Amino acid sequence: MDGGIPFWQALTLSSILGWVLASSAFDLTRRVRALTQPWVTRRVIVDTPLILGLQRIQHRFLDDMFSVLSCIVSVPFYTGFLPLLFWSGHSKLARQMTLLMAFCDYIGNSVKDVISAPRPSCPPVRRVTATKDEKENAMEYGLPSSHALNTVCLSGYLLHYVLNHGVQNDGVTIAVGFSLVFVLVMLIGIGRIYLGMHSLIDVVAGIIFGLVILFFWLTVHGYVDDFIISGQNVTSFWASLAFLLCFAYPTPEFPTPSFEYHTAFNGVAFGIVSGIQQTYFQFHHESVPHIFSPELPILIFLGRMLVGIPTILIVKFCSKALAKWLLPVMCNTLGIPIVSSCYVPALRGSDSSKSKSDGKQMGYLQKVMSFLPQKAYDVDTGIRFLQYAGLAWSVVDLVPSLFSHLNL
Repeated sequence: MDGGIPFWQALTLSSILGWVLASSAFDLTRRVRALTQPWVTRRVIVDTPLILGLQRIQHRFLDDMFSVLSCIVSVPFYTGFLPLLFWSGHSKLARQMTLLMAFCDYIGNSVKDVISAPRPSCPPVRRVTATKDEKENAMEYGLPSSHALNTVCLSGYLLHYVLNHGVQNDGVTIAVGFSLVFVLVMLIGIGRIYLGMHSLIDVVAGIIFGLVILFFWLTVHGYVDDFIISGQNVTSFWASLAFLLCFAYPTPEFPTPSFEYHTAFNGVAFGIVSGIQQTYFQFHHESVPHIFSPELPILIFLGRMLVGIPTILIVKFCSKALAKWLLPVMCNTLGIPIVSSCYVPALRGSDSSKSKSDGKQMGYLQKVMSFLPQKAYDVDTGIRFLQYAGLAWSVVDLVPSLFSHLNL
């Protein structure tokens, strides 16, 4: 379809919209939770003696080892690692792993909040949360284990990429690669149980979901990459997709940080896609220099880090400040009722669903909003999305432009 919306794009967006409406109309999240939560909760209770048995071998070395392993496969680690992968010349691997992680985060956290099953009870289980990130993770629901799911997907995709780009595919290399991935997944799974963060059923579910998502991604990743590079309506389609996914996300039994993590990675995915689509032939094509090559020695790469990291942090701060000012103004102008859970003090606890023009005729957009299930929307979601979209855009567009000007 020239000059219009391709059929697959229209089908994708209309399907998600249909799911949002059907889920709201038939209360599907609550129905699925009623079927799955009791069984999963019983399994968590049954698994408690296994956790206690594993924790009897408690040792400071094991605490530290499993805590470190959890950190190096956590979302903050990948968030810091992926920009460096972009700037090292491995843009294809970096964008695929970024989008895969956003996909894993959405699916994993959606399942968590649909089922709303508890983590192992503490006490009697000893829970080790050595970092702020782990303490926030402990506030989420349990099944599936995000660490196990992400490790299966990202290490599996990395292995696939390495075996298909510049490495001899002999039997020994393949066996060593699969062995390393298997050992890492097993260590992460055992560590999540040892640290008291998950039960066995959570870890098993994380591995199963991870394998399914990895198989799916290996099937479609080539099409996704081709679409980002040279597709039609890339930015507008992805913006619509990101918007609908926010509404498609299930409501948990009680609030958790999971939706915040999804919003952040949703923004990251949009920023990466829009930035790559605009600058692929300048900075991200297959012929760009790779690290350790004569064109990109280690000293030049260190210079890129010194320029790039402060720049993306400044962009993150500025995009958040701009969004905190702009979004409330836009929503008030359009008559969209909003509240703020933390970012905008003036909107905390205010009932923005009450229009100042009570008794007057509502505008068209206000009438449309009145049919939606929520009466007021948390503007922090939009602020968080734009903040991380700006950060991701700077990684693949602004910062490479600075590298070009500085001959880095």
